[in-house]
Amino acid sequence: MRLSKHVALIYALAAGSVTGYVFPDCEGGPLASNAICNTALDPITRATSLVKLFTVPELINDTVNRSPGVPRLGLPAYQWWSEALHGVANSPGVNFSTSGEFSYATSFPQPILMGAAFDDELIKSVGGIVGMEGRAFNNYGRAGLDFWTPNINPFKDPRWGRGQETPGEDPYHLSQYVFNLVVGLQGGLDPKPYYQVVSTCKHFAGYDLEDWDGTVRYGFNAVITSQDLVEYYLPSFQSCYRDAKVGAAMCSYNAINGVPSCADAYLLQDILRDFYGFAQDRWVYSKLLYLCIVTSDCGAVQNIYSPHNYATPQQAVADALKAGTDLDCGSFYGEWLPIAYKESLITETDLHTALVHQYASLVRLGYFDPEERQPYRTYNWSSINTPIAQWLAYRAAVEGIVLLKNDGTLPLSSSIKNIALIGPWANATTQMQGNYFGVAPYLISPVMGAMDDGYNVTYVLGTNITSNDTSGFAAAVAAAKEADAVIYAGGIDLTIEDEALDRYSITWPGNQLDLIAELRMIGKPLVVVQFGGGQLDDSILKGNASINALVWAGYPGQSGGKAVFDTLSGKVAPAGRLPITQYPASYVNEIPMTNMNLRPDLTSPGRTHIWYTGMPVYEFGYGEHYTTFCYKWVRAPARSYSIQALIDGGKYAAYLDVAPFATLAVSVTNTGNRTSDYVSLLFASGMYGDAPHPNKVLVSYTRSHGITPGTTATAELPITLGNLARADTDGNFWLYPGTYELALDTSGVLTSKFKLTGSAARLTSFPQNTMTS
Repeated sequence: MRLSKHVALIYALAAGSVTGYVFPDCEGGPLASNAICNTALDPITRATSLVKLFTVPELINDTVNRSPGVPRLGLPAYQWWSEALHGVANSPGVNFSTSGEFSYATSFPQPILMGAAFDDELIKSVGGIVGMEGRAFNNYGRAGLDFWTPNINPFKDPRWGRGQETPGEDPYHLSQYVFNLVVGLQGGLDPKPYYQVVSTCKHFAGYDLEDWDGTVRYGFNAVITSQDLVEYYLPSFQSCYRDAKVGAAMCSYNAINGVPSCADAYLLQDILRDFYGFAQDRWVYSKLLYLCIVTSDCGAVQNIYSPHNYATPQQAVADALKAGTDLDCGSFYGEWLPIAYKESLITETDLHTALVHQYASLVRLGYFDPEERQPYRTYNWSSINTPIAQWLAYRAAVEGIVLLKNDGTLPLSSSIKNIALIGPWANATTQMQGNYFGVAPYLISPVMGAMDDGYNVTYVLGTNITSNDTSGFAAAVAAAKEADAVIYAGGIDLTIEDEALDRYSITWPGNQLDLIAELRMIGKPLVVVQFGGGQLDDSILKGNASINALVWAGYPGQSGGKAVFDTLSGKVAPAGRLPITQYPASYVNEIPMTNMNLRPDLTSPGRTHIWYTGMPVYEFGYGEHYTTFCYKWVRAPARSYSIQALIDGGKYAAYLDVAPFATLAVSVTNTGNRTSDYVSLLFASGMYGDAPHPNKVLVSYTRSHGITPGTTATAELPITLGNLARADTDGNFWLYPGTYELALDTSGVLTSKFKLTGSAARLTSFPQNTMTS
């Protein structure tokens, strides 16, 4: 969360001061003889033995993120709130030193740009580095072991201020991204005996609005059909909670269908714990306990009372605790649980359950175990910003950069020596990090990147992001006239999009387009590099022949300037794909942010590439290259498949929706003259299932690296039964008979059709909500 007027007091109370983390003394301390220190026992048994020693006041005291521990037992205080969205980040639980050791951490690009890489192995590696650096910070008392990342709410509305924190709009893409990131962060798939760190997938669920037209996130009621919920809003969370086996979850500020998320037993119990099996472990206290922890977003428990007006304060905390919110980021539990307990709205068992979840999680992190048994405890300052981390930060930026338009001006000719670098992003440093950032070891601005590539650079600001002041235009035009080529670096930044800050317009802000118009009149090669997370309507730039090239670079992180200019100069070739739809400016007048429906109707043109019925400026998955490719099927789908045979073949899968359909393969041959990566995106479409039918659905993707001219790469494209399934109105996924068409890339450079025969088969049985608001 980001500090805002609404939550300033909550933040202050929740944050406190970071004085360093310490570990319990399991050798000579008061807990030495308790089972919590017995490494031969399972985490639930160990945590239960500890929590039984707590008094009721001590139980309540430790239900908040700034946990005081239990001094009489030698149990240290613990701050649960540490952040690491794209690197260890400033937060109440993280303390960067002012200089020397632990004064910085690797700063990767924002997830929206890393998502554009469509490279799962890259994301897993990034997660591994962030987890390692987080653990190193903890070893020296400068961070917790629980990191409240990633944000995996799908970016369905271009106005959302936090879309930059997500990998994009597509539910399958998000599911793959989060699976790989969490496995990297935590040190493996449900690693034993220890997590590297615990990741927290947020915000569960239906959260993608900050403050729009009088509706704020703290009190927003997201009305979502079961069909949209399972097809769009939940797949990334299912991948995280069920498949990647993440250690923690965060419930969101908003309500869903009338019930605040953190008080919603249907969401937190029926779906999260029962349907997804969120770390189910064993029966204790006559109820099923779960090894993992659910925390609220900061202030979300208080929001149940106000502004949701769902319950009185004591009933609000009781509802949240009994629904499954184990930890309150804030102070509301500490203030009102004593009253709820006194009024018998909660029991001591309810408190025990929440605390067992917390401390069982810490057991999995080795919090109570001897240091010498834990390889992760050896991480130190030398684990921070290693050469591999530096390369990954650069590579993640390079792979995400998207070439939207090019008339052959890029890569820049070797005859170009003098560049006019103009615009509010031209000399960006911390601007390149976006939000939820930490202290970077270095920040390579576009100016520095251009100079490092050997260009003579004249830098002129020209205008600011939102400025209408034209006083800088003359200097920009003068510089452009003297240059061999002009690079305009602009777009949007945190002054336009951020937590607590949604947009009302998706046009270029201020007078940036006016300045670009003057620059194009000069007649020099002109390249526009667009920064920021949310897309802008680039219709004017796309349609004007005087704009020679257009590149999107997101928030590119510590090596952003180098990544951008290495791409422009041709040292590396762009192969990123837009992870979101670029809509025309009129889109914001066609559907309110508060409308959560995906499908088009009389009042809506639909949302995302799956359902949008209008003409996008640039579609999801779009991206050009410096070279050309040709494609052939290596392993095409069969002409038909029996649904029953597919179901029978999937009976040994952990879940039927992840059972294999087929692994297809295509050959990608570089027919041009530049080495390049290529992202294979495979879409499915057809008239199967009930109307309306989606435009197309992403069912598989992979990135092939370094395809040299004249050579061929084979792209393996696995498809699961769930990839081809559609949900009914109750949220159950079905595999339907009918004709399916597969298409490679957004333009369908390679296609194939197949039939599914027989009767429709249900893959999942989604829990039905029997509760009323």
